[in-house]
Amino acid sequence: MQPNKTRILVASLVLGCAQLALAADPPAQERDRTYAKVCGFCHDKGVGPAILGRELPVAYIENVVRHGFRAMPSFRSTEIDNAALASVARWVSQSPATSAASASATAPASPAAPATKAQ
Repeated sequence: MQPNKTRILVASLVLGCAQLALAADPPAQERDRTYAKVCGFCHDKGVGPAILGRELPVAYIENVVRHGFRAMPSFRSTEIDNAALASVARWVSQSPATSAASASATAPASPAAPATKAQ
C-alpha cells in the first residue's frame, strides 16, 4: 500500500473511532473531557504511545495535535477547537502517569516540535 493511502486509512480509522467515542459520551472521571473522548482511545489502549506523566511541553502537544506526527493524525480546529486543545494540552502536560501508561511507556519523546507538513 502506498504511504499516502496508509496515512489516509489510519486517519479515517482514528477519526471514525473518535466520532464513536464522542457519541457514547462516557463520564470524564477527573480527566480532561477531550482526552477522555478522543485521545484516550489510542493513548490509553497501547495503540499510541503513553503520554501521561511524561511532562511533555504544552506547545509540543498542541503542535502534534494540529499537524500530526508519524501515525498520529492531525486534528483541525473544526474537530478539536482551540480552547479544548489548550485545555487538553495543559492537562496532559501536568498529569501523573497512570499504572497502564507506566507499563506501556516507551522512550521519552523529544520535546522538539515535529516538522510540519508541507501544504
